[in-house]
Amino acid sequence: MKKAHPEADNPHGEAAVAETGAGNGATDDSDLADRESRWNHALVGSGLGVWDHNFRLGRKFYSRTWKTMRGMAPDEEAAGDYDAWLQLVHPDDRDFVVHAIERQNVGDPDFQIFQYRERHRDGHWIWIDCRGACVEWDESGMPTRIVGTDTDITARKEAEETLARLSRRLDLALEISRIGVFEADIDNDTVEWDDRLIAIYGLKGAAHQIASDAWAKSLHPEDRERVLGLSDRSVESGSDFQQEYRIIRGDGAERVIRARSAFFVDGNGHRKLIGANWDVTAEVALRNELQRARDLAEARNRELEAAKESIERLALHDYLTDLPNRRYLDKMLDERSSECRAKGLGLAVLHIDLDRFKQINDTLGHRAGDAMLKHAASVLRNSVRAADFVARIGGDEFVILCTVDPGSKKIAGLAQRIIRELRKPVRYEGHDCRFGASIGIAIDSGPKLDAKQTLLDADIALYRAKGLGRNRFEFFSAAARRDIISAKHLADEILIGLERNEFVPFYQLQFDARTLDVTGVETLARWQHPVHGLLTPDRFLDIAEDLDVVSTIDALILERALADRRAWIKDGLSVPKISVNVSARRLADPDLGKKLRALKITPGTISFELLESISLDDCDEAVAANLKKLRKLGIDIQIDDFGTGHASIVSLLRLSPKTLKIDRELIRMLPQSAEQRKLVGSIIDIGRSLDILVIAEGVETADHIRILEELDCDTLQGYALARPMPAMQIPSFIRGGSWRHGQIAARALQTHLRRALRSRGAK
Repeated sequence: MKKAHPEADNPHGEAAVAETGAGNGATDDSDLADRESRWNHALVGSGLGVWDHNFRLGRKFYSRTWKTMRGMAPDEEAAGDYDAWLQLVHPDDRDFVVHAIERQNVGDPDFQIFQYRERHRDGHWIWIDCRGACVEWDESGMPTRIVGTDTDITARKEAEETLARLSRRLDLALEISRIGVFEADIDNDTVEWDDRLIAIYGLKGAAHQIASDAWAKSLHPEDRERVLGLSDRSVESGSDFQQEYRIIRGDGAERVIRARSAFFVDGNGHRKLIGANWDVTAEVALRNELQRARDLAEARNRELEAAKESIERLALHDYLTDLPNRRYLDKMLDERSSECRAKGLGLAVLHIDLDRFKQINDTLGHRAGDAMLKHAASVLRNSVRAADFVARIGGDEFVILCTVDPGSKKIAGLAQRIIRELRKPVRYEGHDCRFGASIGIAIDSGPKLDAKQTLLDADIALYRAKGLGRNRFEFFSAAARRDIISAKHLADEILIGLERNEFVPFYQLQFDARTLDVTGVETLARWQHPVHGLLTPDRFLDIAEDLDVVSTIDALILERALADRRAWIKDGLSVPKISVNVSARRLADPDLGKKLRALKITPGTISFELLESISLDDCDEAVAANLKKLRKLGIDIQIDDFGTGHASIVSLLRLSPKTLKIDRELIRMLPQSAEQRKLVGSIIDIGRSLDILVIAEGVETADHIRILEELDCDTLQGYALARPMPAMQIPSFIRGGSWRHGQIAARALQTHLRRALRSRGAK
């Protein structure tokens, strides 16, 4: 292996160098064979691979063990190619091995032993411990024969690497944790400290071999006697030592040390102590601070304990009315339901909501509102029995819990009494404050009584009471729950319908009262429901208002109406003006002007219809500002449903609308009622005097057309002339002119001729 020589056979098997001895004959041969046998067995047992390089004879020998450790067959012949073998040496070791062999061949004692890695036949690396020495020299002193052994030390190397890795890991752990370690030989009275422990004790520049009394001298004077006593007892008993104490470092700083140590006996039978110290000054300071804080907290808790009842009352009662609050109600719901189930009683829950309370708050201020809430709380207390429970659960809402016989009728009387008392005016700073109450009542009993569900049922009944006109009470019923569930389902469908663009515009044409020419069209919202078909606003508007999406629907209808009008114009059809509804919430939207400007509306082509129920006399600053912006954008204002009693002449003067629409209820009885004709005629006269056009809606008969034309109304809208229709039907309807034919048109023509004749006679 070491030099490129052909392999030599050895008649003695494993042994490269046989034992030699004196003597002749059969006895000598027998002794020699015995010695060689013992030598061979010893080598095989030792795991040594023998090699023999005889440069004088030009022979190389490699034992079976030498071959086996490299993955070769025991009887396999070695190639003997030095360069080929050198390629099996690990690249990182190759230069070193070449140098080591050269030095070993010349007898350099420093290279009699060296280690390197060689590739095993199956591909992995093995570590070889190579030991060689010169055994023969020539006359000039040059080595002529070198004999040696190779040992596979892979397992030892792996163990050493594992040990080194564990040692590195331990050192790193100690470094990170800043733990110092010492080892004391008790029998020899010596102590060795590591660098970290020296640093902890502030003994800068000290040697690792520390004087045995160095530790005792560093102990804080106040802790020294206690700690040394514990240490001595630990040494005497051989028990582990664990303690926390103060030291004075070499630089004079005071630190707190936590120490742990354990005894063991080494291989020589010496008693030793190994231990660890770490600096816990910061931890102890934090612990002491926490202890001080804990002591302070306990002292405060003792003070607060005296005020516990007061605090609990504040937590369970409303600060304004001193009634129990929602938290207390939840507790009582559980208690009362358990009581009712145990005693076979019924639990009645009254959910009370004050009516018109917001108006008092808004007009007279929150102090007035607070006074009304206190008054309401007093009324409720005085109206119930001592055993009943009254709570204010937020805002202007109250709840009463009563335990009653399951068949009792007294709860209705209690509700009537509360409503009657709360209706009475309350004097506050010179003002008579009037408000009322709506009450929802739910009663349940039996083993399955659920008080929280009963409270929900009372809430449903309250919702129904408010919907039926307020200042009343309603009992919960299964039908009311179904209505609530139905309304919830409808609300979900409305939101989905908005996502799917199911809300579409329908159009009802408007006509000149004198000529019956088309003057405009009103846009009406319809819901193209996927199951129920086309729905009018009366089917969804209330729920849409609760969802606050009416403004969204208005905006969608306006955009579609503008697109439809552009399509009609492109088709050669003239529709002078489109009117669309606008909700009160949208009219108060501060971004309304910006949204409308983005639509690029042609001035004079769009009218916004404001419901008279918006209460135009009391419109706030945001509404007034938006009305001003509408005029700047060329959008006309119409007052819809005029005559329902909200708008005053003053508001008409302030708003200066372009058009009034007379409510259909005033138009309906025109043919039968002279008083109705006078009233409608007065409205038309008011409009004319203020230069406001008047539209009559609800025109359903020829008599309506005739009478309104005689009253000098400007525009007509109703089923007698045209029903609402989708955008695609508008062009064919207008071109067909069907509204001009038949009896309606004839009567209109007769009226027109009569007016013309009267006009000539007057001249």
